[in-house]
Amino acid sequence: MKLRTLILFLLLGAISSAQVKTSKGDILFFEYDFKAAIKQYQLEMRKSKLSNQQFLNLADSYFKTDEYAKSAEIYLDVFKRDTTMSNAYFNKMLQALSKTKGRESVATFLETRKREFPVEILENYDFNNELLKAQSESDIEVLNLRTNSAQADFSPSFYEDRLLFTSARNENIKEKYAPSGESYMDIMIGRIEKDGDVLVAQSFDNIPETIYHEATPYYSKELKSTFYILSNADGDELSFDKNGRNALSMGMVDQNGNFKFLLRDLSTSFYYPFFEYATGRLFFAANFPEGYGGTDIYYVYTNDGQIMSSPINLGPRINTAGNEIAPYIYENSLYFSSDIFYGLGGMDVYKANMKSNNNFSIPVNLGIGINTSSDDFGLIIRENGSNGLMGYFASNRAGGKGNDDIYSFHAKQSLGLKTFAVKGKVINLATNQGIQKAKIRLLDKDGVVIKELYANEEGDYSVEIPFQNVITIEASKDRHSTYLETYQDEKLESLQKNDFNPGVLALEDVVEEKENQTVLKLRKFYFGKGRSTITPEIAMELDKVVVALTKFPKLQLRIETHTDSRGSNSYNLKLSQERSEAIKRYLLQNGVSADNILFTVGFGEEKITNNCTNGVFCLDMLHQQNERTLLVVLNYKTIF
Repeated sequence: MKLRTLILFLLLGAISSAQVKTSKGDILFFEYDFKAAIKQYQLEMRKSKLSNQQFLNLADSYFKTDEYAKSAEIYLDVFKRDTTMSNAYFNKMLQALSKTKGRESVATFLETRKREFPVEILENYDFNNELLKAQSESDIEVLNLRTNSAQADFSPSFYEDRLLFTSARNENIKEKYAPSGESYMDIMIGRIEKDGDVLVAQSFDNIPETIYHEATPYYSKELKSTFYILSNADGDELSFDKNGRNALSMGMVDQNGNFKFLLRDLSTSFYYPFFEYATGRLFFAANFPEGYGGTDIYYVYTNDGQIMSSPINLGPRINTAGNEIAPYIYENSLYFSSDIFYGLGGMDVYKANMKSNNNFSIPVNLGIGINTSSDDFGLIIRENGSNGLMGYFASNRAGGKGNDDIYSFHAKQSLGLKTFAVKGKVINLATNQGIQKAKIRLLDKDGVVIKELYANEEGDYSVEIPFQNVITIEASKDRHSTYLETYQDEKLESLQKNDFNPGVLALEDVVEEKENQTVLKLRKFYFGKGRSTITPEIAMELDKVVVALTKFPKLQLRIETHTDSRGSNSYNLKLSQERSEAIKRYLLQNGVSADNILFTVGFGEEKITNNCTNGVFCLDMLHQQNERTLLVVLNYKTIF
């Protein structure tokens, strides 16, 4: 069982039989007759050496016919001779290695090309590797639809209470498409039953009938229009570009049967439309030559379906050296399919959360249940009342009826291997501004670092890891305090709902220079006349000391208190010492460690700061200048 339908869609589009090739093996390869191409290339090898491209065609032919060991051997041989082999072929080489020698073998060869892959792909690889290691058996219920045929059935799409899909079943009136040996693709419609099964499938007659391909529909209930792809043709004659290629265009038909082309290029094929009415964006897959690999996912802005912009690539977080197809958006998450090397098989379905500014979280493999070692693609999803979620996807997994079958699924909760994703800004608690290049670390229940990253210039960060029940979040920067808090259970869930902004302080936010000493930054406070009682006003300032020592627990202090010159020297010395001791008691009672307070000193009137010494008349305001308390930081220069 092989996914010939996607081979048709993901390579070069329909090839004219009149296309001139220098090798019969090449002709068979580009006509998708891979078994015949293998035999022909083997014959040609006996007469003359194949080119690197022909060897890659041969490797692809083995790959497409499930002979992964042979394909891996040829890919590796070409790679040894030509390390500039494109990332698209390198991706298939890694896929073949994963299938024959295990996922561990992929890491070794990936090291040789790390600098050539976008950093997002490497992050996706590491992240999904960890997820797939931790996956368990799925509770998703999957059902092979009774409407499936012995031919290819795929690309399901909701049409109110019915289901649209693409089929190559032979009972269609269309002729056979030579490369696949099946009928030209047609769009079918069937009735959705309560259990998710689909019955009474028949040809969808709301679109203009052609004798060539019509496939991958998407119905917009807001526009009451159907988007779909079709062969480029002029009446009953296929249209070819200058290289003899017939690509697939995209059209739209409204409820009255009015048709118009939306995307049409004789050299570029378009696949799998999805229309997001809220933004007016039309998503699709296409094989533009400037993409990241095979087919990439793009979107264009529209006015009720009328194209208003150039195609915009979703970027390297989504698009890879492989093929990405079948975009579908549900509850602000993008579902799509990819055959990138770190999946479970050929095509796997992934889910990425959509962020602001058209950014995406790391795509998450949906794991066992939806994905298998075969090709799984084209997922759609919606609510199923109080029963959770339901939807459909296509697969050529073992046990099906044909090349590709459509499966329904039911899930009690959201799809995808569970992750913990949090984003926000590391802020300075004193200024409420973001702290550039702050370090964020996530630690497991044993204190082992799971993930480490740095915020950007504005202090913004975003991180996602495989879910764990207990996670400690740490935010820090040199000469700053450290945010360190452990979360679990419901608190972990709530953290992900809104921006999470851990706050830290710079050491300079809590200290200043006074009297040639580094002291904690406090508003000046006064004790009652002849008193050492901690008043509410004094407590308010001392609470700042508690916060500072919580943020910087290694600070070591000397508490020193000074009086004015009024009163005897001995009285003032005793009073100031009592005040320093009262401050210490308050701090200790409010959680400060005794290790933070090395000395308490009362200087009395020994260090008068103005001329208001004994016997000198001064106004009260001048005497008050001498009444002061300083919390001196003794280890300021060595704390970091």
